[in-house]
Amino acid sequence: MAYSEKFQKLGDAARARVVGVDAKDVDDLVAGGAVLLDIRDKEEFDAGTMPGALHLSRGKLEMNVEAMLPDLSTTILCFCNANHRGALSADALRAMGYDNARVITGGLNAWRAHTENGTAGPPST
Repeated sequence: MAYSEKFQKLGDAARARVVGVDAKDVDDLVAGGAVLLDIRDKEEFDAGTMPGALHLSRGKLEMNVEAMLPDLSTTILCFCNANHRGALSADALRAMGYDNARVITGGLNAWRAHTENGTAGPPST
């Protein structure tokens, strides 16, 4: 999908401000208590996501996250299909005080590629 120039710049700036997590590290982080947060739209989530992932669409993130994840110290691994919405979400969460909000670099696509290559199993919850 071709992004608009302004959206690309916003996403790139957010990616520069948040910690990225490699797909190969997701299993260990989840095993250690990290929460997977799929911020894609409902129809995308319904079509498939990571096992155990919570869903909160990007459009409702700031409005509803505190009810879902009240502990500001929670390690939250935000993801979309690739990078930008996940990075924007992690950046917004960090601005709200979630200091351990991160983005899965490459998003669901990278995680699927990693697990399909047989290098890891799905995250356990």
